[in-house]
Parts: sequence; C-alpha cells; structure tokens
Amino acid sequence: MNQLQATTAQPAEAAAWHLVCALDDIWPNMGVCALIEGQQIAIFRLKDDQLYAVDNHDPHSEANVLSRGLVGDLGGEPVIASPIYKHHYQLRTGLCVEDATVCLNVYPVEVRDGKVWVQR
Repeated sequence: MNQLQATTAQPAEAAAWHLVCALDDIWPNMGVCALIEGQQIAIFRLKDDQLYAVDNHDPHSEANVLSRGLVGDLGGEPVIASPIYKHHYQLRTGLCVEDATVCLNVYPVEVRDGKVWVQR
C-alpha cells in the first residue's frame, strides 16, 4: 500500500493544516494512510463524502493497519473495523467499541477546493 506524504500549509508552532491528497483519490467507504509530521494518520471517506481522520496505529494489534480496515456503521455511528482483531473504533471519537479503555486520536479534516486537509 502506498503511503501519502502530506505537505504543510502553515508553520509548525501550532497545530498546522496539511494537504494530503485530492478528495477523488479516496474512494467512498475506503481509507488511505498519510504520513504527517512522522505519524501515520488514517483518513476515511464515507459514501456521503463525510471525512474522518484517526491514528493509523491499532493499539490492540500494535500494527499500523487501520487505514486498511472496513468502514461500517454500528447503531448509526460510523466505525472502522481493524483488519487484524476486528475491534471497532468510532470515527467521530476514536473510542474502541469493544474496549472503552482504548481510544484513538482523532484529527480535524476538511475539503478545500477538492483537496483533503488534516490538522495536526
């Protein structure tokens, strides 16, 4: 899998916005991984074009694989299922559905002129 290298739009003293890719580079109900300031971040596009960004690192398997997980819905809440142990993480909050003691970092993400930007 190719990992995207993001570019920074602002100085790094505060949380900066990083250009990741074109929106069309992410298929609906799929994810991509971007390397932002040395950290892997998984970005997901839902079928309604809603975007979410969370850590790519799965704390249960200790692997950087969440961008390869299955996008789904549990009780109306968008989730990503880890491809290894199948734990579900809420895309809005990062909370693990099966283990409430585990939570991923979530990042602001938006589209500007057809380009995906993530704040870190």
